[in-house]
Amino acid sequence: MSDKCKYRFVLHEHYASHHHFDFRLERYGILKSWALPKGLPTKIGDRNLAAQVPNHPLSYINFRGTIPKGEYGAGIVSIADSGCYQLISWNDRKIEIVLEGKKYNGKYVMVPFAEKGQWLIMKVKMR
Repeated sequence: MSDKCKYRFVLHEHYASHHHFDFRLERYGILKSWALPKGLPTKIGDRNLAAQVPNHPLSYINFRGTIPKGEYGAGIVSIADSGCYQLISWNDRKIEIVLEGKKYNGKYVMVPFAEKGQWLIMKVKMR
């Protein structure tokens, strides 16, 4: 991780009622979280749905294991990637970040889409 990076992220792979990924960004001492049915985009120009889910405590950033049946998110959780991110901008209309992970790197933009809590996440060119 670069010395310039002061925020962390994790991409959890989650085998719950439906297989998906949970993208979590450290922000103000919590993990802002989105469920990504198809994971993070890997190619510039690709975009995927990101459904906002409840925030998680920062301690959850290293979680891997099994959430028991009957509990929220029941199923197997593993870490697909983790690292840090550089914050470019964050407001209600757009989130711009640069990921520095083990697998995922580059600039990503998130914008609201369709209904409340639904976002699109796109991989975009670095400038």
